[in-house]
Amino acid sequence: MVLLGRRALRSFVIALSLSVSPIAALAQAPADADVLSNYADIALAGYEDSLLTAQALDQAIDALIADPGEATLTAAREAWKAARVPYQQTEAFRFGNPIVDEWEGKVNAWPLDEGLIDYVDASYGTESDSNALYVANVIANPNITIDGAELDASEITPALLQDNLQEAAGVESNVATGYHAIEFLLWGQDLNGTGPGAGERPFTDYSTAEHADRRAAYLKAASSLLLDDLEEMVSNWESDGAARAALEEQGISTILTGMGSLSFGEVAGERMKLGLLLHDPEEEHDCFSDNTHMSHFNDAIGVQNVYLGKYTRVDGSVVEGPSLSQVIAAKDEALDSEIKGLLDDTVAKMNVMVERAEGGEAYDQQIGEGNTEGNAVVQGAIDGLIAQTRGIERAVALLELQDAVTIEDSDSLSNPDAVFE
Repeated sequence: MVLLGRRALRSFVIALSLSVSPIAALAQAPADADVLSNYADIALAGYEDSLLTAQALDQAIDALIADPGEATLTAAREAWKAARVPYQQTEAFRFGNPIVDEWEGKVNAWPLDEGLIDYVDASYGTESDSNALYVANVIANPNITIDGAELDASEITPALLQDNLQEAAGVESNVATGYHAIEFLLWGQDLNGTGPGAGERPFTDYSTAEHADRRAAYLKAASSLLLDDLEEMVSNWESDGAARAALEEQGISTILTGMGSLSFGEVAGERMKLGLLLHDPEEEHDCFSDNTHMSHFNDAIGVQNVYLGKYTRVDGSVVEGPSLSQVIAAKDEALDSEIKGLLDDTVAKMNVMVERAEGGEAYDQQIGEGNTEGNAVVQGAIDGLIAQTRGIERAVALLELQDAVTIEDSDSLSNPDAVFE
C-alpha cells in the first residue's frame, strides 16, 4: 500500500477535481438546444403513439360497423380508452406552442352539445339560448340550417364534419370531431348523474335502430378525421416540422408554459375544480365513458414526463435524454428535488382517485354533492397540481423567464365566486 504525503495528497485531489469537474458540469447542465431536442423527440413519440392507438381504434370501429354486437362494441370502447392514454400525455406540449394549441380543438374539444350529432334524452331539453344547433341531430336530418343557410348533410363525410359542423355558427360547444365525438357515439349519454354507470348506447344503434347507417357513417368519418389530424401533428414534430421550429424559436420557456398552464388553469381549474364546485357531472372531461380519472392521471404523467425528459412508449420502449430537471439542478439542486417531489405527490394523489374509480366509484360520483370523502380525494389531486405549479413558478424565477412564461389562470381557482354568477 502506497501512502501519500499531505502535500502530494492535496495535489492529487486538486488534479482529480480538475479532471472531473468539467464532465460533471456538462452532465448537470445540458445545453438548452439538447433539452429542446429531447423534448421534441418525446413529443414526436407521444403523437406517434397516439396515431398508432387511434389506428387500432379505427380498426375496432370498422369491426363494429361490419358486425354490430356486444363484443365489437365493447372492443371499440376499450380501444378508445387505450387511445386516450398516450394522447393525454401529449397535452403538456400544447400550451405555449401555437402550432399545437391551434390544432388541439379539432381532436380534444369539450364539452360538447351532443344533440348536434345524434338523438338525446328528453332531459337534455329542446333548445339553448346560446346554440341554435343544440338538437340539430345531423344523423337524423340530412338537411340542417346554420345561420339561416341550409346545409346539405345527406352524405356524412369527414369534410362535412370538419368544414361545416365543427364549431358551427361560431359556437364552441358544437364539437363535431375528435375523441369526444367518437366517445359519444360509442357510449351515448351518461344519464346517471352522480350515480353509478356510464353511457349505455346499445349496439343495435349500428344495426337495427333508426338511422343506423348514417350513425355508422358519422362514426367512421370522425375516426378517419382523427387519424388525419394525428398524422398532421406527427409531421409537425418531425425534424423539419412546424411545432419543432416554434419550440426552437421560443426556447425553454415553452416547456415551463406547458407544464404550468396544463397543471393550473386547465386541469386543476377548468377540468377539476369547476366540476367540484358545481358538483356537476356534465363538467367531467370524459363524461360519456366515465374515463375522466384516467385522463387527469395521464395529464399529470405528461407533465412529469417533460420535466424529467423521459417518456415510456406504448410498446414499453423509453425515449429519454437531457431534461429541464437537469437544467434546474445545475442551478439549484434543492429546487429540482422539490419539483420532482411535487410531481410525484400529484401523481400519487391522482392514483388514489384512479384506484377509487377502478374500485367502483367513478369520477362523477367522487365530485357528487354530499360525497365528503370522494370530494376530498379530488381536492387532494387539485391541491397537488396547484403545489407543483408553485414549484414551476419558482423554476421560472430561477431561470429569469418571468417575461417569457405565462401560466393560464382559472376563475375556478382564483375567483370561485365568479363561477356562481
